[in-house]
Amino acid sequence: MNVFIRQLTGIRFIAAAWVLLYHLQGPLNTIHVFVIPGLGDVARVGRLGVDLFFALSGFILTHTYMHRLGPALRARGTLDFWWLRLARIYPVHLAMIAIAGVAVFAQAKVTGEDLDRDWLNPIDFAKNIFLVQEWGPEPQRGWNFVAWSLSMEWLAYLLFPLLALVLWYLHKRVSTPLLGVLWVLALSPLVVYGLSTSDAYYTDHWGSTYRILTEFTAGAIMYLIVRRMLPGDTMKEPAAPRVERIASILSVALPVFVIAGAIVLGALPAAQPPQIEISGDAEPIPPYYHLLLVPPLIAWIGALALSRRGLSRFLSTKTLVLGGFISYSLYMTHLVWFGLWRAGMRAIGIDSGPVYALAVVVLVAGTLLAAWLMWRFVEEPAREWMRAVVGVRRKPTEEAGEAVAETGPDPDSAAPVDVPRSPDDPFEKT
Repeated sequence: MNVFIRQLTGIRFIAAAWVLLYHLQGPLNTIHVFVIPGLGDVARVGRLGVDLFFALSGFILTHTYMHRLGPALRARGTLDFWWLRLARIYPVHLAMIAIAGVAVFAQAKVTGEDLDRDWLNPIDFAKNIFLVQEWGPEPQRGWNFVAWSLSMEWLAYLLFPLLALVLWYLHKRVSTPLLGVLWVLALSPLVVYGLSTSDAYYTDHWGSTYRILTEFTAGAIMYLIVRRMLPGDTMKEPAAPRVERIASILSVALPVFVIAGAIVLGALPAAQPPQIEISGDAEPIPPYYHLLLVPPLIAWIGALALSRRGLSRFLSTKTLVLGGFISYSLYMTHLVWFGLWRAGMRAIGIDSGPVYALAVVVLVAGTLLAAWLMWRFVEEPAREWMRAVVGVRRKPTEEAGEAVAETGPDPDSAAPVDVPRSPDDPFEKT
């Protein structure tokens, strides 16, 4: 198995859990979880879990598809790539649109609220179906709110065959130091945009497009840099001891830096957006400038990929790898489940106390259970069926926990024989 697949699968769960923490700030604050120093500040920037997904997607897709798509633009290879990307994201997306629609009506029935939603119309429904709802300077999020990131991922997928041509050239012709310069340049537009104080959520004025294009590209370039630091073509051998030692240190130092940055932003007066009235079960507005924490997060991916000890070993444990497998379903289901839970709590009139605390435990446990059920009975079966349509192995070998040497190559890796096989992209995403 490739030296970095397991820990990067584990990091998918960390990203999804961070987004979950972000959305559950209201209930967690009510039961005083945020008395833990710094935890509230880290939760407040939890939407960065999506940015981590975007970069991880660029990293893994470059590893998986560059050797097939990079040498030349071919119609069949491009179409197969797009189909396999849809197999990865679309079944759960379609299921959640239906579930979210039913949930809105159920929530209105329980709470007595009207159904006056600006997104509850055929046009926005069609945009969600075709995954274009986030495209443009003023996106309209509705139905399953978190699917905005799928819309951005789909944009990246559509552009990736062209990006792969550039990546192939960089891989063959460009030196490692110059790759580092290009990595910085790829993130420069995001950093400049992140210094803006016009929108604390960084969604207006093409904000989501800035995020996906810069982060996905930077993740792809990070893969090229990591590849230079691993011996041979198979990438099954670990990095040199000195490289691994430095990477292991960075794999701990970089997330500590991000945590420290979140705490600083939480206390920095200039980073605080205008205060508005927030209900007890809603998340507070994130601080300005939090996109400045994205570059160290992407560098963290590279450090983890080069390390086999410490944090990388922890992320490679069976529990976290399983969490990585269900991370996409966790991301896609958690907000609808939270909305139903919130409506139920309002209906019975419980908003604090021991019973509320117990209900929060049920909320978190139910979120994980719903994610596992969606993964087990919708995501994987539908994905395997769609993969079989184009004649590839139904389940990627490494996602099934099998070594390539034991089962043969995974056709979905779309790579030559001398290139390591990898699972599908990590989203995916927020």
